[in-house]
Amino acid sequence: MNDSSWGSPPQTGPPAGYWGPTDQGPAQGAGPAGPTYDAHDAQQTRPMPIVPDVPAHGGDQDDDRGAARLSGPLFRDETPQPPYEVRQSQPYDPPQAPSYGPDDMQQTPSYGAVPQNPEPMPDSSSQPASAPQKKSAGRDLSAAIGVGVGLGVVIVASLFVVKAVFVGVIAVAVVVGLWELTRRLEERKGIKAPLVPLALGGAAMVVSGYVRGAEGAWVAMALTALAVLVWRMTEPPEGYLRDVTAGVFAAFYVPFLATFVAMMLAADDGHRRVVTFLLLTVVSDTGAYAIGWRFGKHKLAPRISPGKTREGLLGAVSFAMAAGALCMQFLIEDGTWWQGLILGFAVAASATLGDLGESMIKRDLGIKDMGTLLPGHGGIMDRLDSLLPTAPVVWLLMVIFVGSG
Repeated sequence: MNDSSWGSPPQTGPPAGYWGPTDQGPAQGAGPAGPTYDAHDAQQTRPMPIVPDVPAHGGDQDDDRGAARLSGPLFRDETPQPPYEVRQSQPYDPPQAPSYGPDDMQQTPSYGAVPQNPEPMPDSSSQPASAPQKKSAGRDLSAAIGVGVGLGVVIVASLFVVKAVFVGVIAVAVVVGLWELTRRLEERKGIKAPLVPLALGGAAMVVSGYVRGAEGAWVAMALTALAVLVWRMTEPPEGYLRDVTAGVFAAFYVPFLATFVAMMLAADDGHRRVVTFLLLTVVSDTGAYAIGWRFGKHKLAPRISPGKTREGLLGAVSFAMAAGALCMQFLIEDGTWWQGLILGFAVAASATLGDLGESMIKRDLGIKDMGTLLPGHGGIMDRLDSLLPTAPVVWLLMVIFVGSG
């Protein structure tokens, strides 16, 4: 087809959009150099398509080139699609697990997703400010206080009636503590420390310390360790070194340290020395709890015991020193208040270290309490943790200050 068929728009003649020849001759406005057309030539020429009229300006027209943009519908009866909806002809890869928050619901969703209406957010001005969370002791205080009072009555009654009864109380506490410790070692670590020689040797250690003093306690300790070594030989050798090491440790940690309480009791004023020992340890723990719970902010040993604070340690020292001064002045014969200050400071330090030591053991075992025998307290070992390492400290200072009695 000749390029002149797509020539300039006509001035007059047939309807707009058709630029072919007519019966009158060539189309008006044709260039002078073009050929002459007649009706016969028009029949041999393919007619041009009729292009619909478009507005001169606005709408979908391009102002610069006068060509219609292809952004509208192809047919007039089609419904325009929202600009944010994806056409079916386009490749579509849905997002992985889209999630909408309260803020996202206010925006236009993509991929044609229709989120549900979010629930109205509460008005912060009409809601009261949340109260600060109260600190919790983490235990049943009523049960703990009841058990503590009951144990105190048993201890005081046995101390001031017959001393030998209190020796029996110590021996029973040692045997139960050994049972709890060996059970936890076996359950959590697979360590089988022999309980029978430990229990018999532990009770013998306490009695020997009361009757024969430090010499008897050391001899009983050595014999108990030997009994552990021999008893374990009746089982297969796998794990022998591990089991006997744990057994010797248990013999030293529980019955041997408890023997110093029996040695204090053997003095003429032994019941008063034991009361001083128990009272200072309890006061130290109480002061640490009271001050730490109220003012504690700086952790003492967060990797071992996150609940202990430096402020609590200061409270333990202050309470124990005050109680020590009073006990040495009014309970212990030939004692003075300044000796009580030293004794109280030493008790606070040893009690705290003992508590941290058992916390380290329980963290290694992955447990919170050694047992459940005492409601509100845990097990016997959970009450002996501060007492056991404090006993030799108090015994030694009493001997230095006022003699062995």
